[in-house]
Amino acid sequence: MADGKKGGQKIIAQNKKAYHDYFVEARYEAGIALYGTEIKSIRAGGVNLKDAYCQVKNGEIIAVGIHISPYEHGSFYNKDPLRDRKLLMHKKEILKLGGQLTQKGLTLIPLSLYFSGQRVKVEVGLCRGKKEYDKRDTIAKAESDREIERNLKTRTNRRIDQD
Repeated sequence: MADGKKGGQKIIAQNKKAYHDYFVEARYEAGIALYGTEIKSIRAGGVNLKDAYCQVKNGEIIAVGIHISPYEHGSFYNKDPLRDRKLLMHKKEILKLGGQLTQKGLTLIPLSLYFSGQRVKVEVGLCRGKKEYDKRDTIAKAESDREIERNLKTRTNRRIDQD
């Protein structure tokens, strides 16, 4: 959305590459365990979800590859920018996701990071990888939709000018 809000929630970062590379079959909301300097860095906008993914280990969901830049004024309190971070979900949801991830071709990808009140939440998606021809079809459909919108806009502008 244009103003960075999603139903009263302020979006911090989105993983646009995930929508290009994967079909999102289901979405889940999870909390994320962070330290104070990481929160301050997130508020400053120092987050990248581009190559991130999630794993289920020992009954916990671990986010791998979320890059949170070190906080400028954090000194020795700063944590490693690429450290693995624990996602907070109910045990039943984790077990359900763990079972679904064993299916061939499914993976868990962080789609967006946002504030829900004072808390930072992660929207994770259960995704299936796209083949190269699927990616080309998606791009072609988006271009044709833009062309249709452009034609409709010029057509309505002509009608307004004629009246």
